[in-house]
Amino acid sequence: MTQAFFAPCPRGLETALADELREIAARPGIASVAPFQVHREVAGGVEFSGVPAAAYAVNLHSRIASRVLMRVAARGYRHEDDVYALARAQRWEQWFSPDETLRVDVTSNKSPLRSLNFAALRVKDGICDAMRERLGGRPSVDTASPDVRIYAHLTERDCTLYLDTSGEPLFKRGWRMEKGEAPLKENLAAGILRLAGWVPGHTARPFYDPMCGSGTFMVEAAQVALGLAPGASRSFAFEWLKGLDGKAWQALKADAQRARMLAGGDGLQIAGSDISTDMLAMAQANWQRAGLPGEARLKQVDARHTQPPFAEPGLLLMNPPYGERIAVRGARRQPEEVLPRDEAEEAAADQFAAAFAATLKQQFAGWQAWIFTGDLSLPRRLRLKESRRTPLYNGNIECRLFRFDMVRGGNRSA
Repeated sequence: MTQAFFAPCPRGLETALADELREIAARPGIASVAPFQVHREVAGGVEFSGVPAAAYAVNLHSRIASRVLMRVAARGYRHEDDVYALARAQRWEQWFSPDETLRVDVTSNKSPLRSLNFAALRVKDGICDAMRERLGGRPSVDTASPDVRIYAHLTERDCTLYLDTSGEPLFKRGWRMEKGEAPLKENLAAGILRLAGWVPGHTARPFYDPMCGSGTFMVEAAQVALGLAPGASRSFAFEWLKGLDGKAWQALKADAQRARMLAGGDGLQIAGSDISTDMLAMAQANWQRAGLPGEARLKQVDARHTQPPFAEPGLLLMNPPYGERIAVRGARRQPEEVLPRDEAEEAAADQFAAAFAATLKQQFAGWQAWIFTGDLSLPRRLRLKESRRTPLYNGNIECRLFRFDMVRGGNRSA
């Protein structure tokens, strides 16, 4: 039986996710157990289809997807009663029982309905009424820790119902217990790594994050290099749904476990640094919880004074804070009365950028530097000309991924 699925992802990473899904589908251990085909990229995700076990494989192996949704039904609608009718017409009991708890979420794109909350209520009513009519009981609602999550997506004319196969969002790998200030979600970090060219088969070069924080880029980069499945240490919602193909799931898990056991770590050239000892302690703890070999290669140093941790050039990737925080992290704050807050932050950002740009030009010749930031004026502050800029979003925050090809004393903008 072929089933349709949708994998949502952070905005701007749709093509990266589609490429990743094609790589996953081509793996011999997956092509034989859980074959699937990748279809359209749409705003916010990628459509694919395959046997039901395809959802298991994508949940286990995708670093960029936010979750994996199984399409249940779709139909045109004009008002909330149509949404209710669509939900009521489905045989939800083939996936879960009235004893499970339920949560319904609704997203929309140009929907004419006035209230998405009311639409969610009507979907819930349709599910509960259908199960009560057929089985004599209905699931209760639990918005915090539900057993089953249903998603409804409304366009201007159509309503699509999905059953969530993931449970907790896929960026929750199970290893990051320690988080720094404004942590970067793991799936966004993984997508950024892919855009920067850090993909399986191209990870032999050195990798360095000079403002590593709690180590998210480092851990994701190491797991990619070692071929470790990001979901190997967590559970998924599909494991508790009716109809689980236990044989296929066990085969996929065993294949991922074999890859973990065979992963070495010798020659892994991944390093990070930060000005904060607290951040470095977090990064070390996260590295070890992620099951990576040895200890993380970390150093306490101000990014303005850092030097390459490896002899040969490689990939530098960072997600800096900016404004006042970037100059004072790990140092004593200056009294706010010295300058109004906005002016102080601008001055701090400019001062840091000038010093860091000098370090890049003098110390990192031959390196490819990638900087992910919400400060869209960063190239101007650095006085460097980017070779590429990619629009991305960190939640609702518009960001850019800038690439700078470092040549000693070069790249200065006019």
